Amino acid sequence: MNHFHYRGGILFAEDVPLPVIADAVGTPVYVYAQSTLERHLTVFQEALAGLDHLVCFAVKANANMAVLRALAARGAGADVVSLGELERAVAAGIPPERIVFSGVGKSLEELSRGVALGIHQFNVESEPELERLSHMAQAQGRTAQISLRVNPDVAARTHAKIATGGAETKFGIPWTRARAVYAHAARLPGLEVAGIDVHIGSQLTDLEPFEQAFARVAHLVGQLREDGHQIRRLDLGGGLGIPYDPAEPEPPAPADYGRLVQKLAKPLGVSVIVEPGRLIAGNAGVLVTRVLFTKEGEARRFAVVDGAMNDLLRPAMYEAFHHIDTVRQTPDNAPRYDTDVVGPVCETADIFGRARSLPALAQGDLLVVRSAGAYGAVMASTYNSRPLVPEVLVKDDQWHVVRPRLDEAFWRGMDKLPPWLAH
Repeated sequence: MNHFHYRGGILFAEDVPLPVIADAVGTPVYVYAQSTLERHLTVFQEALAGLDHLVCFAVKANANMAVLRALAARGAGADVVSLGELERAVAAGIPPERIVFSGVGKSLEELSRGVALGIHQFNVESEPELERLSHMAQAQGRTAQISLRVNPDVAARTHAKIATGGAETKFGIPWTRARAVYAHAARLPGLEVAGIDVHIGSQLTDLEPFEQAFARVAHLVGQLREDGHQIRRLDLGGGLGIPYDPAEPEPPAPADYGRLVQKLAKPLGVSVIVEPGRLIAGNAGVLVTRVLFTKEGEARRFAVVDGAMNDLLRPAMYEAFHHIDTVRQTPDNAPRYDTDVVGPVCETADIFGRARSLPALAQGDLLVVRSAGAYGAVMASTYNSRPLVPEVLVKDDQWHVVRPRLDEAFWRGMDKLPPWLAH
């Protein structure tokens, strides 16, 4: 469900016409619907009703402070993977006791800050990290709550670049060594073993890989309790997919995922942490872009737009599909043409969509790239010295620029010439 719908032939974000935002702010621009963010979080929370649970939004999906603040107000925690994300989460009003710190390579500074804040838990991914965290906690006279990220060696059936649960990935502790590493963790001062963490990948479109991974986790809980560990939490990560392509089957609903989690967790008597990102933010955002011009190739029709791969990297990086619509609705019987929607960046990969069925387009027409609320603005760059795209949050009939466009002069000002060139 999302809050981007046509009214009177114009695409609206909640109660705001997208052309109003595009004309005021310029394009390209990200637009987020706060009601969609809130609805998706609520649906996930309802799916886990009856369990002791914590829904930690994966900040890496969308780190805008306004997005985080809106979710924090609805009871969301945060899953962070860097010091910057940690500080953003706290500044947005997410209490440290609702923050988990994940990631395979946490620095000393990151570990120190997390310990000082007293965050809910660290998801630890290696023995060297255990020892570093133990040292940091002792130095501060504190006890850090930990879960060890265990790699269940389950095929996630997703894109290779977002599959994290196989034996060949950099993530987690090998399944075969889990009990030994837990024993080592229990001996280290300043640490308290609280649970198990598992995350097998992103954009999963069926429940079977989750079921396989969770079954392994349940078995491990029994083994670790036999070994004397008080396992009271399960961090099940994120990964549930969203419908990017209308032609593809719908991914499982959060309610179906919730039933699977309930089936696992209730017999074990554990609290559950889940870390959705894409599921909450993905369909809550669109990228609005304007047609610069159209051109005819030898065998293809192109619409060149002002948005580019530096603004939305997913199609170039993951071969990801994003549905593309016109902001002005066209009649059902209007002629349509297979059109490649491409950006101006000097890379062949700068394509938002190939052979998309679109009406005849003209200079100045507005298009929306849908499902762009997750892994969109956060992955943007200034490649080709292009400014970062502004972000706008909409709520009902109100809208606000929650990150302005930072122009080239701003980025040029960050470059500092050495004395021998400063003349």
